[in-house]
Amino acid sequence: MARLPRLVLPNHPHHIIQTGNDSQLIFREPDDYQQFLTWLKESTREFKVAIHAYVLMPNHLHLLATPSTAEGLAQTMQRVGRYYVPWYNAKYARSGSLFQGRFKTSLIDAQQYFMLCSRYIESNPVRSQLVSEARDYPWSSFPHHAGLRPDPVITDHALYWALGNTPFQREAAYIELSQPSLSTREMAVVDAAVLKGWPLGSDAFKTEVQHRAKRQVLPAKRGRPFKIKSAE
Repeated sequence: MARLPRLVLPNHPHHIIQTGNDSQLIFREPDDYQQFLTWLKESTREFKVAIHAYVLMPNHLHLLATPSTAEGLAQTMQRVGRYYVPWYNAKYARSGSLFQGRFKTSLIDAQQYFMLCSRYIESNPVRSQLVSEARDYPWSSFPHHAGLRPDPVITDHALYWALGNTPFQREAAYIELSQPSLSTREMAVVDAAVLKGWPLGSDAFKTEVQHRAKRQVLPAKRGRPFKIKSAE
């Protein structure tokens, strides 16, 4: 099946994943994580992309981000790569590509799936058994959302602000929201969407996206050509 073109809609959140080439390490030391975050912060400001949640794992990374333009996500990731990859290669006396092809992304139905994606991203270190609690992992946005320390990379989403009227209320509500482990079904839904480039949302959301984008956003049914119906 041919790969669908990457779908990006301005002013909507997107779940992004970038992996190391052949699952190799892309971060080895604390300085690597910090340097990547520095360039990520600079790049998102330049291209007007808001980062709402993230996690940097040893061999991959996840972002939950809202671009202001259709090109913003690609421009941000390209700029970070142009700085980080040569720096990393020089530091570890290596050459060649660091990341596995282009990044993958999934357009998110914020009302239904924003918080799920944020929890999915920030609980990654726990699922990978790097830490026992998300609060103990230094390279994610969970400490920011839990009120442990401010993170200059993060722009809080309106749905996070809606959790409470004060910072304490928001932080407490987010911690409580993050306590239950994600179900196997929840993880599978998020995984499938981002790895295959599908929108993550209700059927009505996917239909609306398909009409707005004026292009196919899901695999076509076998034997049936894709066709956008005209508006009534």
